[in-house]
Amino acid sequence: MADGHRLLLENARQVVLVCARGERFLARDALRSLAVLEGASLVVGTDGFIKAIGPADAIQKQFSEETFQERIDCSGKCILPGLVDAHTHPVWAGERVHEFAMKLAGATYMDIHQAGGGINFTVERTRQASEEELFSSFQQRLGCMMRAGTTLVECKSGYGLSLETELKMLRVIERARRELDISISATYCGAHSVPKCSFSARHSQRQPRCARMDEPSESLPIGGKTATEAADDIINNHLPKLKELGRNGEIHVDNIDVFCEKGVFDLDSTRRILQSGKDIGLQINFHGDELHPMKAAELGVELGAQAISHLEEVSDEGIAAMAAARCSAVLLPTTAYMLRLKQPRARKMLDEGVIVALGSDFNPNAYCFAMPMVMHLACVNMRMSMPEALAAATINAAYALGKSHTHGSLEVGKRGDLIIINSSRWEHLIYQFGGHHELIDYVIAKGKVIYKK
Repeated sequence: MADGHRLLLENARQVVLVCARGERFLARDALRSLAVLEGASLVVGTDGFIKAIGPADAIQKQFSEETFQERIDCSGKCILPGLVDAHTHPVWAGERVHEFAMKLAGATYMDIHQAGGGINFTVERTRQASEEELFSSFQQRLGCMMRAGTTLVECKSGYGLSLETELKMLRVIERARRELDISISATYCGAHSVPKCSFSARHSQRQPRCARMDEPSESLPIGGKTATEAADDIINNHLPKLKELGRNGEIHVDNIDVFCEKGVFDLDSTRRILQSGKDIGLQINFHGDELHPMKAAELGVELGAQAISHLEEVSDEGIAAMAAARCSAVLLPTTAYMLRLKQPRARKMLDEGVIVALGSDFNPNAYCFAMPMVMHLACVNMRMSMPEALAAATINAAYALGKSHTHGSLEVGKRGDLIIINSSRWEHLIYQFGGHHELIDYVIAKGKVIYKK
């Protein structure tokens, strides 16, 4: 079997090639770049990489003398690239279902934050949780993502805000990277918030005094840190420790993220943190222009960011700058939907040539595992076409993570990450809102079947 191949996927009704000409991202005309092979087969080698894609009869002839560990009959079915989730916060303790009721009653994100909820609520409980407890819940969440078709996911820390807890979260992410089949891009997000209040879980029903999110970040330094002091701590303590652990092979971190927002980290603090992360080899991939127009997009382009997320309040100048710099926009339709925010201007970004990617933004505040639902929302609420949404959830999301050379499309030489859906047309994966559990028959990651219906 050593000379054989791992998988033969035979006779698919459709095989969807997101990048028909080997593109590493799609900025315009996703429909022209998306090719659909009818009656095709695909071969994955024992090394987990794609070896051949083509007409079923040609593949059968080419590999007639070869052996396979597994053959899957895909007659009447569609093969698509594994989905890529470019923005998640999946390591935390303490659900916030009670906040959903507050939001439905009219409370804003800032109202909840003032009442001791939001990020600070999760930080308190994540600090209290053991590493094993965090890994167990993280593994379950990744399993839900995989069953919904995700084979590469960006995972952030950020519910620690102290070096000890941030490292605990990153160790959990590193363990998952080593032990699980899903591919992970790890992000250090220690600048997720400035901790301005502290309260015990046993007093969670009380309303602690906290600084308002929309106050200047230098005011009310509750708990001993202003935003400037928090930035100094990250630059002088967190990042040198990450560099040391990376050099020793203990923790691998790909990206650095900062929540650039009014009352959190301003442009100056954001610039200092991101540049310091870049100086130790981290890729810049950060939150910006979500609740207020911060000119984060312009800052990201200035610093050479790979990607910027949210962008509900991005300026026209920021969009133009991102397009020129080939900086990816990671749009999060679940967040705008659940928080009732203004929708990101996906249509303008696409028309101007921005590389638009999608993410679920899975977190206690936006509880969604499923990229098929994210794509549906992107089409309905952000007016993306289905080919644009598929490209945004595959090749462009991989590009946002710096991995489009290995992930995000079905091409010879790329990772064998794919999904098989029980439908004669690939569009059903987006069209059937919430129907992905019935549609997805197989999820394959690194050439291994990780889910079979």
